[in-house]
Amino acid sequence: MSRIANNPVDIPEKVEVSLAEGAISIKGPLGTLTQSTGDKVLVEHVANQLSFKAADGSQQANAMSGTMRALVANMVNGVTKGWEKKLTLVGVGYRAQAAGNKLNLTLGFSHPVVHTMPTGVKVETPSQTEIIIKGIDRQAVGQVAAEVRAYRKPEPYKGKGVRYADEVIVLKETKKK
Repeated sequence: MSRIANNPVDIPEKVEVSLAEGAISIKGPLGTLTQSTGDKVLVEHVANQLSFKAADGSQQANAMSGTMRALVANMVNGVTKGWEKKLTLVGVGYRAQAAGNKLNLTLGFSHPVVHTMPTGVKVETPSQTEIIIKGIDRQAVGQVAAEVRAYRKPEPYKGKGVRYADEVIVLKETKKK
C-alpha cells in the first residue's frame, strides 16, 4: 500500500464531505471543490477522517490511492485556508497592475501583456513589482502562476524577468575578453 495513503485526511469542523458514486465533494467556508475518484480507489468517511485504500492489489491502484489522498488533502486545505503564489518582477520598467479579473503586465515588449484570470482565481498587486495569485484550487493557482511566469522567464545573466518569490536564480558568469 502507498505510504501516503496510509495517513488519513483530517476533516475540520467547518468542512462538509459528500461521497457520491465515483466522486468526492468538499464544501468549506471558501467554496466547493469536486474530484472524481475513479474505480481503483476506495474512500471511507469515518468520524472526522477520510481514509483511502487501493481497490485491488495492482500497482496502479496503489499509486492512485496515494495520489487521491494528496489531492483530497489539498482540497480540504483549499476550502479552509486557500492557496496563494507570489511572483516578483525584476527588471527596469517591469510593472504589473491588477484590474478586476485581468492582470496587465509591462515586461519590456513593444505591447502590454494582458492575462485574464480563470474563474476561481483572483489576483492582487500590492506593489508594481509584486503579484499575488489566490484561489481554492491548488492546481489552478499554480497553473496561472506558471503561465504568468512564462511571459518573461528570468534570464540567466542578469536575472531579469518574472520569478516566484522564493525562487533562486543562479546567475551565469559573463564572457571574458
